[in-house]
Amino acid sequence: MPNPTSLTIRRPDDWHVHLRDNQMLAACAVHTARQFARAIIMPNLVPPVTKVAEASAYRDRIRRAVPADLKFEPLMTCYLTDGADPVELARGKNEGVWVAAKLYPAHATTNSAHGVTSMDKVAKGLEAMEKAGMPLLVHGEVTDPDVDIFDREAVFLDKVLTALVKRHPGLKIVLEHITTKEGVAFVEAHPKQLGGTITPHHLSYNRNALFKGGIRPHFYCLPIAKREEHRLALRRAATSNSASFFLGTDTAPHTTDTKECACGCAGVFNAPVAMQVYAQVFAEEGKLDRLEAFASLNGPRFYGLPPNEERITLHARPMDVPDRVEVPGGGKDITVFHPDTPVGWSF
Repeated sequence: MPNPTSLTIRRPDDWHVHLRDNQMLAACAVHTARQFARAIIMPNLVPPVTKVAEASAYRDRIRRAVPADLKFEPLMTCYLTDGADPVELARGKNEGVWVAAKLYPAHATTNSAHGVTSMDKVAKGLEAMEKAGMPLLVHGEVTDPDVDIFDREAVFLDKVLTALVKRHPGLKIVLEHITTKEGVAFVEAHPKQLGGTITPHHLSYNRNALFKGGIRPHFYCLPIAKREEHRLALRRAATSNSASFFLGTDTAPHTTDTKECACGCAGVFNAPVAMQVYAQVFAEEGKLDRLEAFASLNGPRFYGLPPNEERITLHARPMDVPDRVEVPGGGKDITVFHPDTPVGWSF
């Protein structure tokens, strides 16, 4: 059956977003708000967002950065640190400031130096979250330097997440930005407790793309892209109609100069192209009829929120998006993600 020339779905949400702060926030927030009604905002600022008052203030800054004609709601998260305060966690959830808390293993990715060094050190905080019905969002990688970078997700599942699920059976957990077939299988094995987000870029390329024609820093992110067998497993999961998998772009902007340097930052800025790329993937898989569930229904169901009533329409025509976004006031820009293969969907 041929793909339609247009597709209308409920307005989607993005369940994993880095908006940064200050001038970067001013440059990036509008691109997420144009596509998504709500977004889970990552708390890895400098310093990290660990207090209710900090999250509330950051939410206000985000709202001011979004043009008034765009309807957009930032959903805030707490950055978990060793010894995270159970009282503060529960208070933020009860006051409607925090929707979830984010667990970064220390030094796993950008601005994660303050992350968790041992699950025992956050046990009381996780117990409070479990009691309050506050989901835990997990960057699922170990940081042991003896573990190969391409194996860090699979080892985390085996060494950390298996025990965590057993220790906190009532805690809802999102395994974020899944990159492996093992990650897919783990979520599928725990459908009542776990959800998994999948990014547009991990659906679009495998690890070979990082070195196609030379080192390509704008395809470098963490978790890093894996072998083709893992990309295909992600595509099967995203288009499977399973309620356990939902949209999370992990859009993570860095200025072009900090990507194209001797020690380039990890992160892909895909906010301006996210839904177009997702639509392309679902069209290639012959599953466009399942895009609405993945993008607009499964995430709200997991978080206990109503789906959006507003609709968006995507059209089957070549994507036309600039290669770069300017950062105000500094003479710098951010390079926008574009897959190697054509994207035939646009707003």
